[in-house]
Amino acid sequence: MGVKEAMVTTTRLMTYEDYAKMPDDEHWELINGELILAASPNLSHQDAQSNFGTEMSYFVKRRELGKFFFANTDVVLSDNVVLIPDLCFVSNERLHIRTHANIQGAPDLVVEILSPSTSRRDWEDKRELYAAHGTREYFVLDPSNKIVWRLTLKDGALEIEQTYYEGDTVTSTVLEGFSIAVDDIF
Repeated sequence: MGVKEAMVTTTRLMTYEDYAKMPDDEHWELINGELILAASPNLSHQDAQSNFGTEMSYFVKRRELGKFFFANTDVVLSDNVVLIPDLCFVSNERLHIRTHANIQGAPDLVVEILSPSTSRRDWEDKRELYAAHGTREYFVLDPSNKIVWRLTLKDGALEIEQTYYEGDTVTSTVLEGFSIAVDDIF
């Protein structure tokens, strides 16, 4: 089983102000004015997040490239779009978008980890929103099939640039020099 979630149906589009009033003990995202509640991820999701995130975070910190964030960091893209990526990176040049409470704008790099209930949203909704706001690199990790996709921003869209399978080594265009074996992620 993957992440369980529920949509909150409203008669009007929700805003960041509405989102900020939601309970802190639950994980919410606001996508085009609709509140979406996500439950805790399963263990394979958490393993991939920990393995990939620890290596990437260490790489960023060791080279002083910017700030790396794990899940539960709000990324505010507009008044009616607030996303919580599984992992994200903001470069030194763009650290001005980081506030005490959240990230105000698109991170340079975002990582989403698929589960059956979030797959469509990660591949479609979030991908389009991050692209529209200028995220330069988007990784999609699939723990069930042990596949990693690296998408890069081209002509306003995040397009698949590389697909990695077991035995391959994942690299980044935003974090030049970063690499991790697919076998070490899953």
